[in-house]
Amino acid sequence: MTLRLSAHYLEDSVVDDEGPDRCADLSSSEDEDDGDLTWEDWVSDSGSKRPCKSLFEDTSFSSVTESLDHDQKIHNFDLNQLCSRLGLDSYQRIRLINWIRKEKPSPEHVNALKGDEAVLNSDEYLKPSIEDDPLLEMPADDWSDEEVESAPAQPPSDLESAMRQIKRLQQQVQQSQRDLIDYKTFVSDRLNLASLAEALKEPEASSSAQTAQAPRDDDSHYFQSYGENDIHAVMIQDKVRTATYASFILNTSELFRDAIVLDVGCGTGILSLFAARAGAKRVFAVDASPIAERAEQIVKANNLENVITVIRGKVEDIKLPDDVTHVDVIISEWMGYALLYESMLDSVLHARDRFLKPDDGVMAPSQCQMMFGLCEAADIYKERVGFWGDVYGFDLSAMGKDVYEDAIVDVVVTMASEPVVVKDLHLKDITTKQLDFSSSFTLTSTTDRKTKIHAFVLYFDTFFSPSGEPIPEGTKVHVVREEDPILAEVWQVGGKRRVSRRMSSVDPLKKPQPKITSFSTGPLSTPTHWKQTLFLLRDPIAVHEGTVVHGTFICKKSQDNSRELDVEIHYTVKNEDEEPSEAIVQVFRVR
Repeated sequence: MTLRLSAHYLEDSVVDDEGPDRCADLSSSEDEDDGDLTWEDWVSDSGSKRPCKSLFEDTSFSSVTESLDHDQKIHNFDLNQLCSRLGLDSYQRIRLINWIRKEKPSPEHVNALKGDEAVLNSDEYLKPSIEDDPLLEMPADDWSDEEVESAPAQPPSDLESAMRQIKRLQQQVQQSQRDLIDYKTFVSDRLNLASLAEALKEPEASSSAQTAQAPRDDDSHYFQSYGENDIHAVMIQDKVRTATYASFILNTSELFRDAIVLDVGCGTGILSLFAARAGAKRVFAVDASPIAERAEQIVKANNLENVITVIRGKVEDIKLPDDVTHVDVIISEWMGYALLYESMLDSVLHARDRFLKPDDGVMAPSQCQMMFGLCEAADIYKERVGFWGDVYGFDLSAMGKDVYEDAIVDVVVTMASEPVVVKDLHLKDITTKQLDFSSSFTLTSTTDRKTKIHAFVLYFDTFFSPSGEPIPEGTKVHVVREEDPILAEVWQVGGKRRVSRRMSSVDPLKKPQPKITSFSTGPLSTPTHWKQTLFLLRDPIAVHEGTVVHGTFICKKSQDNSRELDVEIHYTVKNEDEEPSEAIVQVFRVR
C-alpha cells in the first residue's frame, strides 16, 4: 500500500481506469506468471527490498527489514509491535510513519503514545514525508488472522494442493489491489488530489475555483504566518509588552530561580532568554512555526543551550525531554486582537493541563481582563465610512458598507464612558469551553456635551502575579505612559538590567501587598501593537452625560475559522426620564 504525490501518481489516481480490470484479469490473463507467485514474492515486489531510511536518523539501509531492525536495536523502537499494541489500522499506521518522519520526535516520545493522539487521525499525515517511502508499502507483521491462516506453513506436496495455494494467493493479491484502489480513492477524497491533478493539467484554471476547492487548514496558515521576521520585530519593538514581561521575569527571582520553565509559542525565544537570565534551571521553548529554527540559533548565539531547549512542534503533540513531566512556570505571550483572536490561549491551557505542577505551578501572565466601553470614534468613522460619500463628486458609499461587519483594529485617544469588565480570565483555572461566553454590560456616558457614539471599543488588561492567584479586588492596572521608566530600561548584551533606586521602606506591621506586574492596551496607555478593537455602529448613538447603554456582549470562535471570532452586541439606550430604546443587535467578525 503506497501513497505517492508525484504528478505521475496524481494522474494515475484520478484518470487510470485500468486498476479494477487488472484485478479482474489476474486469474485469467497472467496464469503463467502466477504459477510461480508466492506471498513473499508479492510483498517483496511491493517495496521490501528497496532502500529505506531509518525513522530516527538520516541513515539509509538496503531494505525495509534492515531499517526496522536497526531502529529496534539502536533506538529500541519496534514499529510493528507499537502498531499492534495501539491497535492501529492501516491509515493510522501510515499517519504514524509520516508524522515521525516529518516532526522528528524522539523514540521515547513515540513509544509513549497511547493511541488517542490527534496525529493518528489527522489527514495532514496521510501525505508522505518522503516520496516513494517503501515503509508505507509494508503491512504490519500481524497482517490479518484470515491471511495468516490462508498461507500454508509447508510447500504443497501435489499439483492439486499447489493449484489451491496459487488460487488463494491470487485472491489475496486481488484483495490487496482492491484495498490499494480504495485507499487511493479515500486519500483523493480527503486530500483533494483530484482537484490538484486537474490543476496540474489545466494551469490556466481560474484561481478562484482552485481556492474554493482547496481544503482549509487554519493551523498551517497560522503557524506559517509566524515564520517571517517582520511580525516578531513588531512584537519585540512593542516596549509596553516586552518591557513588562522582562520586568516581571527579572524582578521575580523567587519564582524563576532554579525553576523549570515552559515557554509556549516562544517565537524568537525572547521570554526564554529572560527566564534563563533570571536563573531558571531549565527552559523549554516550544513553537510550531519555522521561527523555531531561528530561536535555536539565537539560544546558541547567547551561549544558553545548556539551559534552553527549543522544541519544534505543537504543544499539544510534544513530549518534554529528559523525562520531565511537570514545570514550575508557564510563560507565554498568547494574547491576540480583542484578546482571544488567534485562539492561542487554547494551546496554552492545554499545556497547563499537561505540564504545569497542579499545586504550586504559576501561569505568566496569570490573569487577563477584557475591557469594554463607549467611544466617539468620529475620526475613524470619517476615515472608514464618511470618506466614501463624496469622492471627486461621486457617491462611492457602497465601499463603506462592509466596515460594519468586521471589527476595526485601530488606536483611539479617548473613551466616552468608564470601561467595564466583560470577561475576567484567571489562567490557573479557566477552561477552553469558557472562552465562548456571553456577558451583560451597563455603560454610562461621561461626555459633558451632546455627541454621537460611533463605536464600542474593546481592549484588555494583563496581570502577572508571582503566586499565580487571582489579583486582589480593586487592583488597578499599570498604565504605561511615554515617560514611564519601564520604557527606558536598558540591558546590554551579556549584562544585567539597570538597577532601579530602592523604594523607601514600608511600615513593618502592615501586611505586604502581593507584587503585581501589569500593563494595559487601553486608550490611556502608550499604544501597543494590539491597539484597540472597535465595533462600528450602523446607527450612531446620540448621548449626553448620564446616558445609559445596557446590553449583552457575546463572543465565540468562528465556525468558518477556529482562530477568528464572531461577536454579537445587543444593546438598548436610555436617557434620563425616557424609556429604553428598542433592542438593537449588530454582528461582527474579528479576523
